[in-house]
Amino acid sequence: MTSTYVNDLRLNEMGTGDESGSWGNVTNTNLELIGEGLSFTTKDCFASDGNQTETVADGATDPVRGMYLKVTSSATLSTTRVLTIAPNDMSRMQYIENATTGSQIITIKQGSGATVNIASGQVKAVYLDGAGSGAAVVDAFANLSLSGTPTSTTAGAGTNTTQLATTAFVKTAVDNAEPFPSGTSMLFQQTAAPTGWTKSTTHNDKALRLTSGTVGTGGSVAFSTAMATPAGSVSGNPGSNLAVGAGNLAVSMSGNISNTSLSTAQLASHSHSFNFVQGNNSLSANPTKNAGWQNPINSLSGNANTNASGSGSAHNHSHNLSGSMTGDPALTGNVTSGNLAVASTINVQYVDFIIANKD
Repeated sequence: MTSTYVNDLRLNEMGTGDESGSWGNVTNTNLELIGEGLSFTTKDCFASDGNQTETVADGATDPVRGMYLKVTSSATLSTTRVLTIAPNDMSRMQYIENATTGSQIITIKQGSGATVNIASGQVKAVYLDGAGSGAAVVDAFANLSLSGTPTSTTAGAGTNTTQLATTAFVKTAVDNAEPFPSGTSMLFQQTAAPTGWTKSTTHNDKALRLTSGTVGTGGSVAFSTAMATPAGSVSGNPGSNLAVGAGNLAVSMSGNISNTSLSTAQLASHSHSFNFVQGNNSLSANPTKNAGWQNPINSLSGNANTNASGSGSAHNHSHNLSGSMTGDPALTGNVTSGNLAVASTINVQYVDFIIANKD
C-alpha cells in the first residue's frame, strides 16, 4: 500500500509494508511536522507584487503548516493581494498575521467560498473548512461571545454584555455617538462644515466679541472695511493764512433797562454857584442864585459856591434782555506745504472661521 498525505497536517500515512527499513525516520519526521503544526512560523509568501498560492508540503517541513503564520513579503505590495492556502480539502485552525510591506490588506482564501481580509499589521484567527473547490475561510472570532450563548456582536444600544465587538460595529457606534446636541453652534477653522454639521451663512465678515451676559449681534460696518488700510494719506504743514469769511451770522435781542434812582453817593462830585448883594434887604432863609440882602450905605455884589457833594461811586442798572445767535460763518483760506504727516497702515492680520450647527 502506497503512503498517502490526506490528513490536515499533510503527514505521511504509511501503507502496510511501506517504508521498509525507514519506518522510524518517517515516524520521527511526522512527529516533527506535528510540532511544526503547533508552532509559530514565518514565511515570505509574496516574493512579487501579485496574488499568491501556498500549498502545504506533503511530509516535509513548510512554514505554512504553522498554527501561527506570520506572512511577510520581500516585494512591496501596491494593493490588496490574495493568499490562497492549498490544498482545498485541508481543514484546520490558524492565526495569520499580515506583516507584509506596503501597508496593504491581504485576503486569505482556500476555495470559491468565503474569504477573510486581514489589514496591515493585524492578526486574525481563521479556520479553513476544507470543503474542496467551494472551500471557505472563516473569521473564527467574528461571533465570539465570552459568556452565555454565542450571539451577534451587533447588539442593541441597550445591551450590556461581555461580547466582543467587530471593528465595523465599534465604528458605527462611534459615528452614531452624539457628544453635541443637535443645534449646537461651534467655530471651525475650515471652509466646509465637518460631517454631521451644517455651515451657517447668517453671519459673514464680522468680528467676534466676548461677553459675560446675553449674547447678541451689533454694529453696521463690515470687519474687512473697518480694519482695512485707509485709502489716501495726509502730509504737509498747515499754514497760518486761514481766515473766517463772511457768513449769515445774525444776533437778535429783546428786553429793556429798568429805571434807577441815583443816590447822592452815586452822583459825581459837584457844587452850585450863587450871587449875593449887600443892602437893607434881609437874607432869605434859603438863599438861591440872585437872592441876597442889600446895604444902603455900601453896596457889594459877587458870586459864591456851595460845598461840593457826591462821590461818583459805581452803580448797576437791572435789565431783562434776552436773545439768540444764529448763522453759519464761512472758513476760507489755504493750507500750505510743510512737514505734517499721518501714517495710515491698519490692515490687521486675521484668521477666518466658520460657524456650523450640529445636525
